[in-house]
Amino acid sequence: MKQLLVIPALLLLSFQYSAEPPVQVTGKKPKNIILLIGDGTGLTQISAGMYAHGKQLELEQCTVTGLILTHSAKHLITDSGAGATAFACGCKTYNGAIGVDKHKKPCLSILEQAEQQGLATGLVATSSITHATPASFIAHVPDRADAQAIAADFLKTDIDLFIGGGMKYFNARSIDQRDLVQELKDKGYAVYDYNQSPLKALTPDADKPFAWFSAEEEPGQIDEGRDYLPLAARLATGFLKKRSEKGFFLMIEGSQVDWACHANDVPRAVKEVLDFDAAIGEAIRFAEADGETLVIITADHETGGMALEQSRSPDSLD
Repeated sequence: MKQLLVIPALLLLSFQYSAEPPVQVTGKKPKNIILLIGDGTGLTQISAGMYAHGKQLELEQCTVTGLILTHSAKHLITDSGAGATAFACGCKTYNGAIGVDKHKKPCLSILEQAEQQGLATGLVATSSITHATPASFIAHVPDRADAQAIAADFLKTDIDLFIGGGMKYFNARSIDQRDLVQELKDKGYAVYDYNQSPLKALTPDADKPFAWFSAEEEPGQIDEGRDYLPLAARLATGFLKKRSEKGFFLMIEGSQVDWACHANDVPRAVKEVLDFDAAIGEAIRFAEADGETLVIITADHETGGMALEQSRSPDSLD
């Protein structure tokens, strides 16, 4: 099992389990890839989470560290659309783009490539599932604000699992009369939402693709009781492993570190980092047990220019 942490321009961490010591590279390719993205999570956000949690984080288990460049093709400061498209598709683009290059031409994503090769695929987020980061792996639209067009692109794929908010973009659409939730069911998906059942009450049947909507629009803040990310990570890895003998690709995003930092809310940002770190722990434990999984941890960008003051104590992060 390999783990890799990447922080934009940034650091890349990975963890891969192997019976060999970490310094010995066997060259064996992993069967499964779990990509964890902490939106807006730079080194300072990680440090804040570490100090607030007894100087220990799950991501410290990573054995490899590197850098990733997620800069925009046309803007000095990148955004989640350009940043996520950079590592989802391997091309630089303009801010606000979703799965298209700087000329607005669609670019094939790693999720789509995995699907073409017969791997199972999944997306998990604590934002709307149509938000910029998850969208960049599955959709191709010129403007990240076009959530209804992004939702429609889900029906153009055979994604095996997705978990996140944004149900209204599927079944309460203003641009057309389509009910994408019903269309998903017609394609064979088992579709649930937060009104029907909490995620913890569900045991998905691996014979059917699975979707769970956590909110009509954006899921609530962690202070408001949102707690599904670690569970979703555990559920998704086990589910996807059963979906294809060839392996799987899974993207898991801790979406709301970014939002907390936009709001200059340090205590909330720390809680979001720890929630994301708990999902990292689930991924690493799966990889340790599985033995054929690469875990990559990164961010699309840092948010807010966050800094820890020398005179402050760890207690000030609570």
